[in-house]
Amino acid sequence: MDPQAFIRLSVGSLGLRVPGTVSNGVKSSIHSFSPPCSCEIRLRGFPVQTTSVPLVSSPEAAPDSHGIASSFYLEESDLRALLSPGCFYAPHACLEIVVFTGRKGSHCGVGIKRQQIGIFKLEVGPEWGEGKPVILFNGWIGIGKNKQESGKPVAELHLRVKLDPDPRYVFQFEDETKLSPQIVQLQGTIKQPIFSCEFSRDRVSQVDPLNAYWLGSVDSSDQETERRERKGWKVKIHDLSGSAVAAAFITTPFVPSTGCDWVARSNPGAWLIVRPDACRPESWQPWGRLEAWRERGLRDSICCRFHLLSEGQEGGDLLMSEIFINADRGGEFFIDTDRQVRAAAATPIPSPQSSGDFAALSPVVGGFVMTCRVQGEGKSSKPLVQLATRHVTCVEDAAIFMALAAAVDLSIEACRPFGRKIRRGTRHSW
Repeated sequence: MDPQAFIRLSVGSLGLRVPGTVSNGVKSSIHSFSPPCSCEIRLRGFPVQTTSVPLVSSPEAAPDSHGIASSFYLEESDLRALLSPGCFYAPHACLEIVVFTGRKGSHCGVGIKRQQIGIFKLEVGPEWGEGKPVILFNGWIGIGKNKQESGKPVAELHLRVKLDPDPRYVFQFEDETKLSPQIVQLQGTIKQPIFSCEFSRDRVSQVDPLNAYWLGSVDSSDQETERRERKGWKVKIHDLSGSAVAAAFITTPFVPSTGCDWVARSNPGAWLIVRPDACRPESWQPWGRLEAWRERGLRDSICCRFHLLSEGQEGGDLLMSEIFINADRGGEFFIDTDRQVRAAAATPIPSPQSSGDFAALSPVVGGFVMTCRVQGEGKSSKPLVQLATRHVTCVEDAAIFMALAAAVDLSIEACRPFGRKIRRGTRHSW
């Protein structure tokens, strides 16, 4: 498998300090700041990212040198666009970090505006496209101008801007998951078949080893049951030889919660993601669990929460991702330790060295792991999956992520309200 070139641009080690004279033990210029301080990180062609900036009170103190506040992932087309001349207002693309003090919002009906402190700019240069690790900036720099002190900086910003190669494998399901499509690897305009996907919605014969995980039985002819719950869905991933190398199946049925007709957070549906057991032929080993439910609002969302099952490790299962996907338009499920909301986890979110290596879990290894783009309800979805090469040591590692991607895609349909009819134009009904 040949990877595609990607570049990771990371901004971290953020800190802000305010120079000023000391009078009666108090810095005179610190009063112009209204914590909290934050910044907007801007790069042409990418969504603006916002993060907090801690205040550094001691001149000797330095921010966390390993902390990552923001990351951008650039492929070759992004680099070409950034390096090409822009309009006459901005002939060169720049990384901009705009620092603010105060908080957006209102108080007692009166709008409160943030105060801009200053801007740090870093021009995009040829070294961005060389595919080598480069530290573009590391240290303190003055931002803003103090008119009362002959243009001296209002504050000093500490940051570390770094480029790292981050190659990825890119895969796509050639048709809807429920149509048992082929999965191809994309390399430019070349499509190389890698896996096949086998979907079924009923529990199959007793000889299937996966049946060992299921309790009870289901009568597939019971249409009334089908209208009240969605269960028995299963996806197997086969390699080119026809061997099953990964699978995902519903373990907790998707059922409407009390008083409503949708799957609620209080009782989510769940998938088990499994891989072949290397020690026991014809057996499967649990790898991960995906829970999904519907969040109601002005625009409904499907929440997908993924835990890595860490056998024999203290602390139990590891929360790797909790993502909200627009129910109508679809969106992106991802595992990326730099982008996760860490407050949702009891412990820092670690990242596996490879999908099959549970013993190698380490909080030191972070960053991008995978992303899967899916369509919304009633739309033809052909999931597009990207995997970091450092997490894939063999074809089987990639297969387990394909099973996870299939489960995410099918969860969009599984969380559809039970009283809602499928839109016209869809090829299947459940």
